[in-house]
Amino acid sequence: MTILTVLQFIVNIIIVLFLLSGLIVGALLLFKDKRQKQHSVLRNYPLLARIRYFGEKIGPELRQYLFLADTKGKPFSRNDFTNIVLAGKYNSRMTSFGTQRDYEDGFYIQNTMFPLQSSELHIDQSPMISSFIYQIDNERLFDRDEHRIKTEIDPYYLSDDNQIILGPELEQPFKLKRLVGQSGMSYGALGSHAITALSKGLGQAGTWMNTGEGGLSKHHLSGDVDIIFQIGPGLFGVRDKQGDFDIDAFTHLSRQSRIKAFEIKLAQGAKTRGGHMQGNKVTEEIAKIRKVEPWKTINSPNRFDQIDNPVALLSWVHQLQQLGQKPVGFKIVISKVSEVEDLVRSMVDTHQYPNFITIDGGEGGTGATFQELEDGVGLPLFTALPILTSLLEKYGIRDRIKIFASGKLITPDKIAIALGLGADLINIARGMMISVGCIMSQQCHMNTCPVGVATTDPKREKGLIIDEKKYRVTNFVTSLHEGLFNIAAAVGVESPTQITKEHIIIKNKDGSIQSIQDYKLKLIEHV
Repeated sequence: MTILTVLQFIVNIIIVLFLLSGLIVGALLLFKDKRQKQHSVLRNYPLLARIRYFGEKIGPELRQYLFLADTKGKPFSRNDFTNIVLAGKYNSRMTSFGTQRDYEDGFYIQNTMFPLQSSELHIDQSPMISSFIYQIDNERLFDRDEHRIKTEIDPYYLSDDNQIILGPELEQPFKLKRLVGQSGMSYGALGSHAITALSKGLGQAGTWMNTGEGGLSKHHLSGDVDIIFQIGPGLFGVRDKQGDFDIDAFTHLSRQSRIKAFEIKLAQGAKTRGGHMQGNKVTEEIAKIRKVEPWKTINSPNRFDQIDNPVALLSWVHQLQQLGQKPVGFKIVISKVSEVEDLVRSMVDTHQYPNFITIDGGEGGTGATFQELEDGVGLPLFTALPILTSLLEKYGIRDRIKIFASGKLITPDKIAIALGLGADLINIARGMMISVGCIMSQQCHMNTCPVGVATTDPKREKGLIIDEKKYRVTNFVTSLHEGLFNIAAAVGVESPTQITKEHIIIKNKDGSIQSIQDYKLKLIEHV
């Protein structure tokens, strides 16, 4: 018997064993499926039911990569995702051949016939930022070869004359030479690798990082980044053992040089209530930071117990301003115009003003929430923002309060529209997540994030390499600011801080156009 014959015999045996195993497994599954009582289709048509389940399981991936148009995916389209990745990896927003946008009704940026030259813009380009960008060597059907190149990139900082100042009347105001920073994302909602990469990348870019309501961790402080400490209804990081507000803990935090401001979170776009975290994400470390029990699901209260009216809110803001001598503001979601007007009127009546207000649109994201809150509650940002600015202008206090805006503002054009509608500063959350590797698998609440971003599972976190992803964050932030200066030149102003409602127009479905001033008046009159 030759060696070839022996090998052929072994192969035949393996094939027979494989087929027999398949038949045995199939028979067992058929027996199990026919006896189970939970699924009717599985009981009547076992094979077709399992094919159906397989299709449901891989359906999101098939739609994302194969079937949906580049402009149609939700919550972000493939184009949105690609724009973030290109800016992060290549520090580039270059494109060609023409827009894929459908020119329907919506907001548009008004260019001038005589744009400014680059030399006429008020940009601070020093110091340069040391970073890495990628170059593609060879692109194939199933993979690509590329390598990193160390480079110095222009930072596109705001000039000193155009910097934004929060709390100029306080002992320790917050001076910002960036318009875009990171929105609130807690340690726990994101893993330690993601928070660390964001902290280092944002620090290199010279912008801020909001802690989210989960408290301050060593991972937030790993980079040389300015911190906005968020206080949520659970009071994580500023609570005592009984869960009440701890003034001493707040005072201690206010003395830390890295913490530049405090944000009281009343609501965010995807959840107009307190936060939620599944127990399998609450590690010993996270539990210690938050002063809760490990491995138990956390549901923050819907609101602060002591705050149920505008006067109580403003009183607490004033108390924290005096205690810390650092800027204090609050984060809200807008739907009810009358409530916002009551809040603004109370500021005038009490002479107590927040240093800033953060508006999150109903399209904002989160690590975990309920469907009915994510889909049904809260106005979108481009409707909510003009409501607040109009009311602040009506009562003559717009210049006393800075406005942060957030809600899918992941490209320079969207950011410019928000600035034109009244925002002073921009917060981004999901764009930052994508810059550190998020692939939009939408498993944030399950602790099973496949790329190690929204998980505290050490095995999954290993996939996120901090020293690689931090540069993508730096490049993404810097690229956004370059784009904003491009738009500033196109509309004829020296800095994106000078983009106003005069530079934004609305195109209606019938082809007519409408000014932002008329739009704001109609909102206040009819909402």
